[in-house]
Amino acid sequence: MGVEIGVQGTLDELGTPLDQVTFVVFDLETTGGSPAEHAITEIGAVKVRGGEVVGEFATLVDPGRPIPPFITVLTGITDVMVTAAPRVERVLPSFLEFIRGATLVAHNAPFDVGFIKACCQAGGYAPPANPVVDTADLARRVLTRDEVPNCKLATLARFFRSSTEPCHRALADARATVEVLHGLIERVGAYGVHTLEELRGFVRAPTPEQKRKRHLAAAIPSAPGVYVFEDERGEALYVGKSGDLRTRVRSYFTASETRPRIREMIGIAERVRPIVCATALEAEVRELRLIGATKPRYNRRSRFPEKVVWLKLTDEPFPRLSIVREVKADAATYLGPFTSSRGAEDARTALHEAVPLRQCTERITPRTRRSACALAEMGRCGAPCEGRQTVGEYGAHAETARSAMEHDPGPVFAALQARMDRLAAEQRYEEAAVDRDRLAVYVRTAARMQRLRSLTGIPELVAASPSFDGGWDIHVVRHGRLAAAGVMPRGAHPVPYVDALVATAETVTPGPGPLPAAIAEETECVLRWLDSPGVRLVRVDGTWSTPARGAGRLKGRIDRAYQGLEPRQRREGRPLT
Repeated sequence: MGVEIGVQGTLDELGTPLDQVTFVVFDLETTGGSPAEHAITEIGAVKVRGGEVVGEFATLVDPGRPIPPFITVLTGITDVMVTAAPRVERVLPSFLEFIRGATLVAHNAPFDVGFIKACCQAGGYAPPANPVVDTADLARRVLTRDEVPNCKLATLARFFRSSTEPCHRALADARATVEVLHGLIERVGAYGVHTLEELRGFVRAPTPEQKRKRHLAAAIPSAPGVYVFEDERGEALYVGKSGDLRTRVRSYFTASETRPRIREMIGIAERVRPIVCATALEAEVRELRLIGATKPRYNRRSRFPEKVVWLKLTDEPFPRLSIVREVKADAATYLGPFTSSRGAEDARTALHEAVPLRQCTERITPRTRRSACALAEMGRCGAPCEGRQTVGEYGAHAETARSAMEHDPGPVFAALQARMDRLAAEQRYEEAAVDRDRLAVYVRTAARMQRLRSLTGIPELVAASPSFDGGWDIHVVRHGRLAAAGVMPRGAHPVPYVDALVATAETVTPGPGPLPAAIAEETECVLRWLDSPGVRLVRVDGTWSTPARGAGRLKGRIDRAYQGLEPRQRREGRPLT
């Protein structure tokens, strides 16, 4: 039997050490987001090796077309600045020579590399075959949400204390990206990444904590339900759901789990508590309820369902629009829920554009007499404070607002559309875009609320869907809240099962407002299930309907206005056709 002799690998086999790699960090400014429709206005690049800058490349580029106003506002590059600049076909050979033999680095690299490849194709050059590193993608793999709220270049530059602040100019952004790259390389070094090949293929291996705690998944059943990771004190760290609890929980202890935040959580977890559920819908609803009740610090969504806000048309002689956090059992009209006060403020502004409601905050009675504000002189308010309007006259406007909030947002849509058309005709595109976004918030929120109310207004609904084994999943829903879930075996008579499930279902006492018994996310889960193929209604106590001229008919026009728009393009107004 021969003896195997170990042979030291060559440098090619081991990979290229990062301190020997020449990186060209570059950034482009363009007239838009599509290489097929837009052109480059500026190129900036920095060549670095071993942490030292060895060269820079910077030039404005004549795009051969006018630069859109919103691009000029964003970058500061004007048509006058690029008039004497070279066209891209003259710049491209020099840039290709500058990057020869280097590894390309860019923030959101597919965007920048896509433009370079398009220019090469148009000019008859072979597209660059350089290795590419995307600092945005690498940051998402390395940094946690606790460290940075997002992976935008400006955010990362602040996090890594870059001496250059990104400003949407190519060379400045490239210089900032260099410092971000060096910061990220330092971070991945802690994971044993020392070569270019390791950097480009960086996927974290299971941590020692993941390997050590695999036993936590040993007793998890193979059934649908909810799982709760808990610390040594029994505090919930993370809540999730799955159709197969055992398979899903085991995946947290393998190399497939690469999220830094979750890996950190696993290091703290001491047990996993399974909650077996009868159906997938029950698991989805239980997950939402547990997250809202326990607020696990490693869950990102649905942790604070109570922090929504509402737009309220107050219940007083001269109603006004107010942003509130609580729905009360009064005669007021509510629109929502909104996830932020800014969204509610946008909706309020949109409604004020259509209906001349007063915008002052104090309570006004028919006997109030004081000087009117400037809105009265502008025709935006009837000045009930001066006695110019009676309760009945003002009430007509309040009724229009109430109808727009609950039934037909057409007046709001028409008013904002007319204003956008006027602004666009005056080439005030950014102002038109602001109005478009406000209208989108209003219409989408109204459509959502009307869809939710169609279900929350039903005292009891029983529905069933076919399960995989030939039986039926049955659910009892009361005022939009899941009250019971069960499974009827194949071939069984449905009446006894339905009657038993209804008899044992949760008693739901509805509260005030459009969401009287459950948070919006839970009711939406139920609605998605009701819309799924094969679902059959068993019993409906009440009427399930939405307004004939509701917001749903306008939501499609809103959505089409945003289709295909890049983030930068959304700054420019676009008609709602």
